[in-house]
Amino acid sequence: MAKRGVEEVVVVALEEKGGAMAVVVEEKEQKEENENEKEEEEAHPYAFHVSGPRNVAKPNWRDLINSSWKDTNYKRSVIACFIQAVYLLELDRQENRTVETALAPKWWMTFKYKLTQTLTDERDGSIFGAVLEWDQSAALADFVLIRPSGAPKAVLVLRGTLLKGPTIRRDIEDDLRFLAWESLKGSVRFKGALEALRTVAERYGSSNVCIAGHSLGAGFALQVGKALAKEGIFVDAHLFNPPSISIAMSLRNIGEKAGFAWKRLKSMLPSSSEPQADCDEEIKDNSLKSWLGNIYGDKASMGLKQWVPHLYVNNSDYICCHYTDPEGTTEENEANKENTSPTNGQVAAKLFVMSKGKQKFLEAHGLEQWWSDDLDLQLAINKSKLISRQLKSLYSLPASQVTKRQR
Repeated sequence: MAKRGVEEVVVVALEEKGGAMAVVVEEKEQKEENENEKEEEEAHPYAFHVSGPRNVAKPNWRDLINSSWKDTNYKRSVIACFIQAVYLLELDRQENRTVETALAPKWWMTFKYKLTQTLTDERDGSIFGAVLEWDQSAALADFVLIRPSGAPKAVLVLRGTLLKGPTIRRDIEDDLRFLAWESLKGSVRFKGALEALRTVAERYGSSNVCIAGHSLGAGFALQVGKALAKEGIFVDAHLFNPPSISIAMSLRNIGEKAGFAWKRLKSMLPSSSEPQADCDEEIKDNSLKSWLGNIYGDKASMGLKQWVPHLYVNNSDYICCHYTDPEGTTEENEANKENTSPTNGQVAAKLFVMSKGKQKFLEAHGLEQWWSDDLDLQLAINKSKLISRQLKSLYSLPASQVTKRQR
């Protein structure tokens, strides 16, 4: 029998009948190839141990005494990891990864969560979101007897645009939808996300549920969370690099500036006694509105003020940087007071701004920055005109609803 070399293992079986010799060869190269593939998977740039957070501890028995989830930096980092998992769920699907080689699970299993639902776009079959729930069985294995304080029972996470062939068309379609209308309610993803969030909120209670998204996913998360807030369901929301530019917003800004300029021009023109009377009536009307607002403002916005989303933006990211724009001059604020500002001085959102100086767009818009060790954030509260505009419907109910509340 000839030796095939070190690359092959030769198994020889002798058949007693007929005196024939059968040689069955199992090649070692195949085993080595499989091992190499496994090593490549482990060294994949998106593998958790390669690109995941370095200094974020796994849940352990110490969390029963002092929960890591009460640390805002820890919570932000873990939720960002959950969003990364959704990106990888879709990549795993596209690349036909098996359960053994899938990249996504490590990004939630590390923190003792499990996948209970995937949200699929019916137009192309792509995964755009997922529901992750606390995994008590996995936690018990590490002697974590109960869910740490502050850790949500369920998290709905939504990914952003993925520039890959199978899903890019539908992602860009929703990007353009927001760019044109500043609204995503016409998308099938909005409906799917809203139903999923409502379901887990009813199951576990809104205080135990969180919604999060990145980029386009943050746009969906903001509008889905706001839709539920209007129904009196307030969930914790974390929005990373949310889109802040749209044609509709630009046209609205132009209209507001034109209206402001026209008002100033009218104030400079000489007026007769009749227009002056009209002006007096307008002042009285505004005073009446202000008086009614003081009376019914708290009732109209009762409870809605409890929804305070967390927005994470980077000044070098042109997609989300407009959230850092101030509300404008004092005169503009007075002229547009009823349209752009929450009533009664309520906090519209918690805006976390990161600036490392000038950065490249891909770095500034990336998700990985939000779990990095050298993150330097500044907190600004309801100083953004765009936030006030996005959330103004929560603080100013239609007249019909105000009438109903009066009854």
